[in-house]
Amino acid sequence: MNKKETPLPRLESWINPRPAKKVERPSQKLPEDAGEDENRYRALLEHLPLGIAILCEGNMVFVNRSGARMMGAESPEKMIGSNFLNFIHPDSRHESLSRISKVLEGENVPTLEQKYIRLDGKVIDVEVSGYPFVHQNKPAIQVIMKDITEEKENRMAVKKSETLFSQLFHVAPMAIVMLDNEGRVVQINPGFEKLFGFSFSELCGQELNQTIVPDALETEGNDLNTLISTKQVVRLETKRKHKDGTLLSVIIYGLPVHFEDKTIGIFGVYVDITEQKKIEEELKVRNTELDNFVYKVSHDLRAPLSSVLGLVNLANLPGNDDNVKDYLTVIGNKVNQLDHFIIDVLSHSKNLKLDVIIEPVHFQELIDQTFIDLTYLTGTDQIKRTVVVEGLPFFNDRWRIAEIFRNLVSNAFKYRDLEKVNPEINLTILITESLAQITFSDNGIGIDPDNLKKIFNMFYRASEQSDGSGLGLYIVKNAIDKLGGEIQVRSTMGKGTTFVIKLPNHRPALEAKHPRR
Repeated sequence: MNKKETPLPRLESWINPRPAKKVERPSQKLPEDAGEDENRYRALLEHLPLGIAILCEGNMVFVNRSGARMMGAESPEKMIGSNFLNFIHPDSRHESLSRISKVLEGENVPTLEQKYIRLDGKVIDVEVSGYPFVHQNKPAIQVIMKDITEEKENRMAVKKSETLFSQLFHVAPMAIVMLDNEGRVVQINPGFEKLFGFSFSELCGQELNQTIVPDALETEGNDLNTLISTKQVVRLETKRKHKDGTLLSVIIYGLPVHFEDKTIGIFGVYVDITEQKKIEEELKVRNTELDNFVYKVSHDLRAPLSSVLGLVNLANLPGNDDNVKDYLTVIGNKVNQLDHFIIDVLSHSKNLKLDVIIEPVHFQELIDQTFIDLTYLTGTDQIKRTVVVEGLPFFNDRWRIAEIFRNLVSNAFKYRDLEKVNPEINLTILITESLAQITFSDNGIGIDPDNLKKIFNMFYRASEQSDGSGLGLYIVKNAIDKLGGEIQVRSTMGKGTTFVIKLPNHRPALEAKHPRR
């Protein structure tokens, strides 16, 4: 009891009890005149699995065998006459005295959890209840004790396991869903919400087939639940649907939860492999490109070289009186052809490797420079060009946009309609805060409808009129993809072709004014 606390009523003799008198006969034995009912009562107490003790004036006057074992005594006799406060942990003593006072006053006290100290010094957790009792015509208390130390430790272990599981469930980077035995959603983790866009309130009690399973895979979803419920762990690579309808590539691990030989639920673990799949598809494309490139090197590079070597050998033949200048003209054309092919290959390689660099793009200057650079092409002096640039300043990757124009303008020269006396190129660029829309049109030979879907393929030539590399529009499409834009094309045979390109405008938050476009 703390010094500041006043003694509790009727407990003076309990707090400082007189030592119990020593008797030759152990107090556990009943007097010779004890009644038969009391003998039966004591026999019952001795066989109870609970600790039973009787306290009188602060001393322990009776304890059964279970109580003695609980407190670490060899026998009940070792505890008889002991001050009961010796067995109560200091943190619980004042509370115990208060309860004893209430019991002696006839009040009911609820069962309470307290800490006791065994004879060997070990602290145990005990569930205690007390009731009024009379011992040798003196007020006493009967105490019923239950050792819950192991039970508390088990509860703590379970709570710890639940905490570890809960933390693992909620912080795991994978998407995890918990289903009941009928396949309805019981819980989802933040990773699931992030991957699929659904909140728990939207999915609780729902079947996943109604939400994230694509319609075409509904049967697969049903079969998967059935398979897992047969106690099999399942791994499946498939597709699932985001809340916005986007399809995601995922690996699903289905883990059944068993209890007493029954499946009571299912854990579904989803690993997002969408980016990995994109990389795999990109790798397939690049491998195909590599195969095509090897073929083109063996054909388009060797063919001009073979022609040059043939002309050289022809010029060296004895008795050949051809004009060597004619040979040089052909050789020059073949070398230019090789040079253009190499430039296109290097441009494609650079587009793949270089990061996008955001900088001001002045379209008028860039287009003018493109026409100047391509003046070596046949027919450039015959084509009329019209360029209109309107709107706000534009910011994106200048080099890639220059490559887009270089290839579009070059194709317009190569595929011009030779029968028309007024070949044209018309360029209209409208710039807003979010994008630039570029409309590029010509009145050339046009593209056959069957070829429109193929024009962006590597090394594809829509017409035999050009002896180019076949990389031009492929470079255009890849550069636009790299910039996060899009391109559409429409064409009519004999009338011309129109490309509509949309590129994002990455305007700085606090941009300087750039009047030039």
